[in-house]
Amino acid sequence: MLDNIPYLPYVLSAFIGIGLSAATGFRVFLPLFAVSLASYLHWIPMNDQFEWLAGLPTLITTGIATIAEILAYYIPFIDHLLDTLSVPLATIAGSILFASQFADFGTFPQWALAIIAGGGTAATISSGFAGIRAASTATTGGLGNSIVGTSETAGAGIMSVLAMAVPVIAAILAVILVIMVIVMGRKAWRKLKRSKQTIDKV
Repeated sequence: MLDNIPYLPYVLSAFIGIGLSAATGFRVFLPLFAVSLASYLHWIPMNDQFEWLAGLPTLITTGIATIAEILAYYIPFIDHLLDTLSVPLATIAGSILFASQFADFGTFPQWALAIIAGGGTAATISSGFAGIRAASTATTGGLGNSIVGTSETAGAGIMSVLAMAVPVIAAILAVILVIMVIVMGRKAWRKLKRSKQTIDKV
């Protein structure tokens, strides 16, 4: 019955892409590793254009990068350095994972959608959490950063699994996350500005 729904494959691909893009907003390499592992084990199909994602070299590379990224966020100063790189890297990773779901859609529409929807989703979530981390540093002296880092890793893992297993739920959660991160991110930046103004007055 679902096969009779027009454009259903494209809709599902969009849901998967949005979910994976949202996951890269939390952690850049974990979603790439999850997709690489799932496609390497033939749990999910991977088209010829993105067959490199299913290769063993990609699996090993993204696995090592995932571990390094997760651990680095628990190291003071390094976590802030990664925050400056996370937004552009997340945008690229989110665009790639979104595009991997639309390989037969045509090159221009594929990458246009990937950059706007995939990259935009990833960049929004990544920049929002960067703001939350900055506010955490300003208000807790960095003591709360480990909690933020752990929640980001958990979010990346959960969203990656949901995107591949139940893409509709993943897409809904991604939209909710984007809205929440925008609201929370704005509040975090306001707190950061107020704390800086207080320090300057002192």
